[in-house]
Amino acid sequence: MKRNILAALCLSSATGWCTDLLQPAADLLQGDWGRIRADVRYRYEYVDEEGDKQEAHASTMRLRLGYLTPKFRGFQVYGEMEGNWVLGRERYNSLRNHKIERAIVADPQETELNQAWLSYTGIEGITVKVGRQRIVHDDHRFIGNVGWRQLEQTFDAVTVRNELLPDAVIEAAFLWHVRGILSNTIDMTSPLLHITYTGLPFGKIAAYGYWLDYDDRKDSANFTLSTQTYGIRFAGSHPVIDTVKGLYHLEYARQMDYQRNPKDFATDYYRFMAGLSAYGVTIKGTVENLTADHGQGFAMPLATLHAFQGWADKFLRTPRNGVRDVYATVTFDLWGAKLMGVYHDFRDENGNERYGEEYDAQLTRNFGDHLSVLLKYAYYNAKGFSTDTQKVWGQVALHF
Repeated sequence: MKRNILAALCLSSATGWCTDLLQPAADLLQGDWGRIRADVRYRYEYVDEEGDKQEAHASTMRLRLGYLTPKFRGFQVYGEMEGNWVLGRERYNSLRNHKIERAIVADPQETELNQAWLSYTGIEGITVKVGRQRIVHDDHRFIGNVGWRQLEQTFDAVTVRNELLPDAVIEAAFLWHVRGILSNTIDMTSPLLHITYTGLPFGKIAAYGYWLDYDDRKDSANFTLSTQTYGIRFAGSHPVIDTVKGLYHLEYARQMDYQRNPKDFATDYYRFMAGLSAYGVTIKGTVENLTADHGQGFAMPLATLHAFQGWADKFLRTPRNGVRDVYATVTFDLWGAKLMGVYHDFRDENGNERYGEEYDAQLTRNFGDHLSVLLKYAYYNAKGFSTDTQKVWGQVALHF
């Protein structure tokens, strides 16, 4: 008991020390003249795949530096550069460095313009933004910034956010470029529509439509990613008793071929989650099913895929027979840190063919508002799909 108290006191002291040291620096970065945003993240990633690929050892440092102007008659401008650098030897396949003998870690050494946008908020309840920007819908399952990778995904787009209706948000966007995690630019002509309603007593409901048209004739392989998707989701929580909270998520989407896609298909997406949270412990059980039709699996090319279907990243593309992921998640709050464990069972969409299983674990700790550390592990045990894979991460991040 004494050891536990001592550990808690030490962590509390460390948090206070970091806050006292870093907060004055954060205060200096903003004022009437605008705001400077800075983000530094060091990561070590280790990958060991069964087969003929050598192990990957990726030691990288990511820096983002941006400036946000003050508002002037409703207008505001933001610009941000982003760079990722390899520290030490480059012993991994970044998908840009031609080291194909090693396992993949998709964090190339590049410097790029990450964001550059102009916004207007001069009409009450309306926000218009034009330029390269970050776009995230819901929990990143369909539209996200892939923030896990060192170089994030952003979009050249115009977006309109409408909050005029009570308890409702309507978000419309038109994309003409995607700036990917490999510092590559992908052409498209893609409108997005997302509507959220929060006036329900037990959660919020969202409806969405995504019309993704990959139209670069120089890269016709991407035509198969051209899809039209329509979906609806309901997610929320509600007290069961004073100390116990129930959690739930229901979602369905339908996807079909669109524009230049040479394939003819119609696929479905389902996700059902139920859970309980009490005394710093959260337990969830989830079934997520991405179906396939004529060998074409349900596609989510603009999602933050790493957050779903296992951290070993074995299902970044849906197999030709679909994928059903049944998984359980347990999260503990421990002296200011958060420990998470996840077990996945992967099968084809009907549950007849077993692909494999995965064990994931993660420990995170924030020290004040600006410093965080992470330790993470993933082990994919192949049964009929892909190969056995282990991944380990260690990360320190500083954000202002």
